Amino acid sequence: MARSLSSGGSLDPSDDAIAAELMRLAQARGTGKSFCPSEVARALANDWRPLMPRIREIAAQVPLQATQRGKPVDPVKARGPIRLRLVENVTE
Repeated sequence: MARSLSSGGSLDPSDDAIAAELMRLAQARGTGKSFCPSEVARALANDWRPLMPRIREIAAQVPLQATQRGKPVDPVKARGPIRLRLVENVTE
């Protein structure tokens, strides 16, 4: 079901492409800094809103911590806006 990402973001990105972009953005921000998952969706697709559930699912599988109002949450079960950040001591 995974498709390759086109430069225009017109095809659905693969799970690997989503995971790579999640980690790239987290590492670019650095430890202690967070980002909104929509930043990843916007980087991967022009029509980014439908990607949000997949991005949350994949975020739960990579070494990122999801927070809501500063408290850790499950990115899949949380309702409303969340932030993602690197899990402490991950340097890949």
